[in-house]
Amino acid sequence: MRPARHSTLKSVFAVFLVLGLAATIPPARAQNYKFKVLHTFRGKDGWLPTGQLIRDADGDLYGVTEGGGSGKCLGLGCGTVFEMNSAGKLVWSYSFHGKDGFGPQAGVLRDAKGNFYGTTVDGGILNCPEQGNYGCGVLFKLDPTGKKETVLHNFKGNCNGKQDGEFPESAPVMDAAGNLYATTPLGGPPFVCAGTVFKVSSAGKETILHKFAGSQDGANPGAGLILRGHDLYGTTGGGGDDNQGTVFSMTRKGSETVLYNFTGGADGGDPSSVLVFDNAGNQYGTTRSGGSNCGVNGCGTVFEIMPNGTQKTLYVFCQLSQCKDGERPLQGPLVLDQAGNIYGTTLLGGSTNNGTVFKLDPSGNETVLHDFTGGADGAAPAAGLVRDKLGNLYGTAEIGGDPNCTLGGNQGCGVVFELMP
Repeated sequence: MRPARHSTLKSVFAVFLVLGLAATIPPARAQNYKFKVLHTFRGKDGWLPTGQLIRDADGDLYGVTEGGGSGKCLGLGCGTVFEMNSAGKLVWSYSFHGKDGFGPQAGVLRDAKGNFYGTTVDGGILNCPEQGNYGCGVLFKLDPTGKKETVLHNFKGNCNGKQDGEFPESAPVMDAAGNLYATTPLGGPPFVCAGTVFKVSSAGKETILHKFAGSQDGANPGAGLILRGHDLYGTTGGGGDDNQGTVFSMTRKGSETVLYNFTGGADGGDPSSVLVFDNAGNQYGTTRSGGSNCGVNGCGTVFEIMPNGTQKTLYVFCQLSQCKDGERPLQGPLVLDQAGNIYGTTLLGGSTNNGTVFKLDPSGNETVLHDFTGGADGAAPAAGLVRDKLGNLYGTAEIGGDPNCTLGGNQGCGVVFELMP
């Protein structure tokens, strides 16, 4: 079984095709930000920019595309890592070719020397039964020029009786000693296969720190980790007391504590986003289901977890008719500013159901900053945003853009965008 987020991203394209990237309906909120497309992908330079961007001191942006490039995986390309200048011009792009990785879904980590680290969901040198000739995913390192890639670890999954992770879809974090930490949404003990937290040393040695057990401590940790002090923090999309996911902390030796169990009700369910902390130690994230406004399962929430473990639902999506305020926030992370405002994206919702960028003020009032149309501005912004010192926001939309780019049968190969206050 493929992790929930991976299959959801693939199936959502069918939703857009059925909707036909619908005709524009009057927007639900006034938009007080100026929207600009920085780069439109056209296949050879990438397809499906899924991960969160990172930004350097010069304003250059770095990210990944799940497909496209010069690789030949399934006829869709194997994905890329790219550097883009502040004007949206590609500085360099690295294409995966299968054995070195296939399908990066998260962003990348950049170290002090300018090296990049990331994961691909598929690819590597070992075969996985679900993937035919493709492996269970890799952890990779890329040099600052984007020319030399090193596979630090090939995941083994449950293939050949191994109890490694499989299908990693999160970006790693790094400690002061150069150790990398991340999650896999599947893998671990056979039959349970609820995911792992792993560590890879600077020398490339992998250690499985924790194998999730499901109802006891969570399952399917697709989102990445954050490192705060000496501990790691993350979410599981499933498992926990009500099988609706958890927020957890973990020592760097693998001792886990469940901080909160979601119920799938008003507090949300399936917390699939990377977390973010404020200065007081409160954690913020999103759930892609739950709430009270959208069918049986709900359309997602924004939540806060306080240091004492108290949970607070800050916003429930789909409060407006036709979910014009947004629906299904996905991988995050959210962005916080000094005034206490929260910024994020929703995969769906908005006037044409092509997704939104939203702002939530400290009182819980939401404003849609951009309502995607599915045309030149893109559609399906799955990843979170990055914010510069001037308050400009940068992000990616997975599809839309150039209608002549039809890899995978989708209308457009995605865009990188900027929102200016």
